[in-house]
Amino acid sequence: AWLLLGLLPALLRAPCSGEGRPKAPPCRQSPARVSCRGAGLREIPEELGRGVARLELSNNSIRSLPESRAPWTAQLEHLDLRSNRLEAVSEAALARLPRLRSLLLGSNRLDRNYLANGRAFRQLRNIEVLDLSRNNLESHMAGWYVRNLSTLRRLDLSGNSMTGLPAGVFRSAPALRELDLSNNYIMRIAAGAFEALRELRALNLALNSLRCVSGFTLRGLRVLNLSRNALELFAAERGGERRYGLRVLDLSHNRLLLFPELPGARDLTHLNLSGNAIASLLPASRRPEFALPYGEAERFNNNNGSLGSAAHLSRVADLDLSNNRLHQLPFAFFHRLPSLRRLDVSRNCLQEVTKEPLAGDAEGGSSLGAPEPVLLSVRSLDLHSNSMRSLPRWFFDLLPRLESIDLGSNSLQPCESRETGKGEISGGASRAAAPGGTCTAFYNIPVLKHLSLHNNNIARLYPYAFNQTPLVSLDLSDNKDLFLPKEALQGLEFSLQNLSLRGNRMRDSRAELPCLRALKALDLSSNNLSLLPAGLSCSPLESLDIRRNSLASLGEPARWPRGLRLVAVAGNPLGCCALDALDA
Repeated sequence: AWLLLGLLPALLRAPCSGEGRPKAPPCRQSPARVSCRGAGLREIPEELGRGVARLELSNNSIRSLPESRAPWTAQLEHLDLRSNRLEAVSEAALARLPRLRSLLLGSNRLDRNYLANGRAFRQLRNIEVLDLSRNNLESHMAGWYVRNLSTLRRLDLSGNSMTGLPAGVFRSAPALRELDLSNNYIMRIAAGAFEALRELRALNLALNSLRCVSGFTLRGLRVLNLSRNALELFAAERGGERRYGLRVLDLSHNRLLLFPELPGARDLTHLNLSGNAIASLLPASRRPEFALPYGEAERFNNNNGSLGSAAHLSRVADLDLSNNRLHQLPFAFFHRLPSLRRLDVSRNCLQEVTKEPLAGDAEGGSSLGAPEPVLLSVRSLDLHSNSMRSLPRWFFDLLPRLESIDLGSNSLQPCESRETGKGEISGGASRAAAPGGTCTAFYNIPVLKHLSLHNNNIARLYPYAFNQTPLVSLDLSDNKDLFLPKEALQGLEFSLQNLSLRGNRMRDSRAELPCLRALKALDLSSNNLSLLPAGLSCSPLESLDIRRNSLASLGEPARWPRGLRLVAVAGNPLGCCALDALDA
């Protein structure tokens, strides 16, 4: 008791709720950089060193940038005020930032007081990077802000309320190289809106409401993103032999009905046309009907003769045609793309592939006889989620460099091949048709390394189905009640490293594996196995997935591969005594 009485005065003097303790400084400071992100500031701090070149004040509650709060700014080059409540910018304050090159003002309230703020921006004589995104700016406000910024090289106006681009809107910013106008409401671009931007290299117009782009004249542009608009037409300006510098063009998720007309885009390497309504790659038999203004429609009709042509796209290496309405894949169309390496035609309505020359194709044939087939240079091909029932043998013959193909979610049945004594394939008569229809031969494809036949309703695999095809990965998942005899995978003993048999509802008698001496990853999950397949011990497995089966035991330890690193066993009726195999 006397001890507590002695301590009472000290306890009474102690501050409540931590009051009086030294608070951690809201900002982190180094000689040239100060970061006050999310520090709960309502004003710009004054107590900063004079050598600060970079100041980060994002995620605070700052409402204004007055002159009185900026005595330290002579050396400042980068100022970040994103995600504040900024409404007012003092002209005198910006005048004290002679070296400022980067000003980030995204997610503020600069639609208020925009006239006074725009006048203040005239003091940004050396600005190169300006972020005005998500400020609820209308078109005329944005134009007012960027007036007289002749040194500006990168401008972000995304996420605002712009509905159009008037002529000459960027006339005072001729040095722009990157311009982001995405996620606005832009419906129309006036002629001459980009005329002054001779140095522009990247333009983002995604997530707007554009319906037509005709007379495209930005010849120095390298990257153009027009995805997620309402485009029915994209046609570049015709100018004889004049070329565009465009390398990357994204027209995905629009309303295009035909392949775009790109006569001068000879340097294009990446073209994304996914998520449109393209139904054919063949020359149009009639003029499509577009809901376009009269002028645009007339220009389109005058140039319709070559619409759908890919004759000038000799450097395209990556073409995405996924999520369209294609029913036919004409190989002759891709003959005009000699540099094509990756082709995605997934999620269409494909039922067949053809190799007949296109009508009116000067390269398609001659009067002397059938044309020589042109080999494609494609290395990666995605055809998943279509309606294909078979692939002709010449399909793989015309793709001699094909290394990876995804044929998932179709209705393809692999053929049987007969092995000779030397492990070679005998002639065409060796192909046995799968029950119920025509099969596809996946054997003797010398370069193919990755094959997906996921969800093809394959009932059984025939012996030597992949013989003389050096597959590294094979996906046979989600083929319900698949019968996999031991001979089916023979020929892959020394190449196959990754095998998926997930979700096939296979029982013990329907899942047999040969000795796969290169296999590192095996997925047997979601089946009805009560025993592990024999022969696993001779594979150098590192990953084994046997989840969601009927395994009551993991088998004898001696049968387990010694190099295993990952084993997934959840969802099996294992007892505690059944885990002795893990001791191995």
